[in-house]
Amino acid sequence: MKNTLRSMTGFGRSENATKTFGVVIDLKTLNGKQLDYNLKLPVILKPYEFDIRAIINEYLVRGSLEFTITLKQNAESKPAPLNTDLIKSYFRTLQQTASELGYNIEGNIFGELIKLPDVVAPVAEVLSEEEFNLVKQTLIEACNNLTTHRIQEGTVLQEELELRITNIMAYQAKIEELAPQRTIKIKENLYKKITEQINKDTYDENRLEQEIIYYIEKIDITEEMVRLKNHCNYFFDVLKEPEIAKGKKIGFVFQEIGREINTTGSKAFDSDIQKLVVAMKDELEKAKEQSLNIL
Repeated sequence: MKNTLRSMTGFGRSENATKTFGVVIDLKTLNGKQLDYNLKLPVILKPYEFDIRAIINEYLVRGSLEFTITLKQNAESKPAPLNTDLIKSYFRTLQQTASELGYNIEGNIFGELIKLPDVVAPVAEVLSEEEFNLVKQTLIEACNNLTTHRIQEGTVLQEELELRITNIMAYQAKIEELAPQRTIKIKENLYKKITEQINKDTYDENRLEQEIIYYIEKIDITEEMVRLKNHCNYFFDVLKEPEIAKGKKIGFVFQEIGREINTTGSKAFDSDIQKLVVAMKDELEKAKEQSLNIL
């Protein structure tokens, strides 16, 4: 089965709820050298931060992450307890004070009592095991949805990169076809220029031939062509590897491809080959630009 590249950019969302508790999680990733995120959690989730980070690190691997989580709790599920003894005490005190002052208590006195200090006891913000399991389930679903998005974008990226490297290999094959004629032209031009500058009777024909051969060997591009072809083939091998994150490795392969193309250009001394080298550089730059998006 073909291993598709994954983009670093993606979006994932998941939402789950019970009768008493709900959670919504949104994940968005952009390009990044490492997995980079600032996890801002509701206070109620702080005790579970390590577990949440472990899930994110396992599923997302790399990229700059924006993380949003929203918790919804049904107030009826956790009613705020009232301090009834304190309410009664407040009420008796108010009645006694009102009687002493000759004031008649009227209206909704209970509504006022509720506002007094410590009448409503604070609810401890603690998630039950069942509620946190729902959070975990929702987070994993959001991560999987984001991964699906990354794979979809990665498929397009892979097609683009395969096209660029295939084009480079096609140009490389044309250079190999031109190389033998290039050698002949360089040798003839060298011989012509040297013989035009010096008297034929003043140089050793055999020595001249040896020097020309030595020079041609110095600018031979056979090794560059072999290495370039090997690097391009290795790129396709990397695509088949099982690891998920391949962006850095592909970046290194492209560096090696670029090195061989540049060396070929510096040794070319042939206008037709130089044109092909320029075309290869253009394809490689396009490939490098797209490779920055790979996980």
